[in-house]
Amino acid sequence: MSFRAGFVSFVGRPNVGKSTLMNAIVGEKVAITSSKPQTTRHAIRGIVHRDAGQLIIVDTPGIHRPRTLLGQRLNDVVSATLHDVDVIALCIPATEKVGPGDRFIAQSLERYPRAKKIALVTKTDAASKSEIAQRLMEVNELGQWETIIPVSGLLGDQLEIVVEEILALMPESEPLYSLEDSTEQSLEVRIQELIREATLEGVSDELPHSIAVTIDEMGEREDGLMQIFANLWVERDSQKGIMIGKGGQKLKGIGQLARTGIQELMGRPVYLSLQVKVSKEWQRDPKKLDKLGL
Repeated sequence: MSFRAGFVSFVGRPNVGKSTLMNAIVGEKVAITSSKPQTTRHAIRGIVHRDAGQLIIVDTPGIHRPRTLLGQRLNDVVSATLHDVDVIALCIPATEKVGPGDRFIAQSLERYPRAKKIALVTKTDAASKSEIAQRLMEVNELGQWETIIPVSGLLGDQLEIVVEEILALMPESEPLYSLEDSTEQSLEVRIQELIREATLEGVSDELPHSIAVTIDEMGEREDGLMQIFANLWVERDSQKGIMIGKGGQKLKGIGQLARTGIQELMGRPVYLSLQVKVSKEWQRDPKKLDKLGL
């Protein structure tokens, strides 16, 4: 049997389950997840190894109507990614009717003729059989697909079928990554993202897009404990107060949640220090976005 390898990108509106699906297929957490839209800010590569081939899944930010320079840059990340992949998988949740946003994205995929197109109806665990059937019919009318697959990243339903179908569409190739690799992200970036994930879960809905994370210092102390000093960036002083909370309790809770995730990633105890800092209107300032790595 020939070995196949290539790149597939999961695309769709914000919060349709792309990152959850990617983590489930890769078999470990390589992308943070949240109920908040636009959680993903980078093109994250997760690597899937099978005897028959290798998939490099590129999870992208949700395509949306940008309101800030950050939003435009997120859309640009998606566009740049789709020009280079072998397969594009449009993700549409079984729990929501196909809407204008889905139609816009489906039509925009015609700009990438190099890639083969499939559709994934996600979040089937949260939908009834009739909802799933209705969604499959709606998705079928959106475009010409190599295949349409209902799937649940949360329960793992149909994941192996998704892998097999995508692999079959990939070109014959030698492995592109070593068997030990599960992601291209550096350890520092993965830690930043875990801190941001904990922050998204710990603050109110008004803040998610106004939060960025940087790491000042990371290293091992003389006693062997890993220590990390990180900053949480917001845009206004009032947001800083929300982040810290009364008596510092909000920030303490965020730190505890983030430290748990980091320790699971690293497999060792971690000391984590968080500071909240203000950078006025950073989402609209190109220099500030560059400084924050966005």
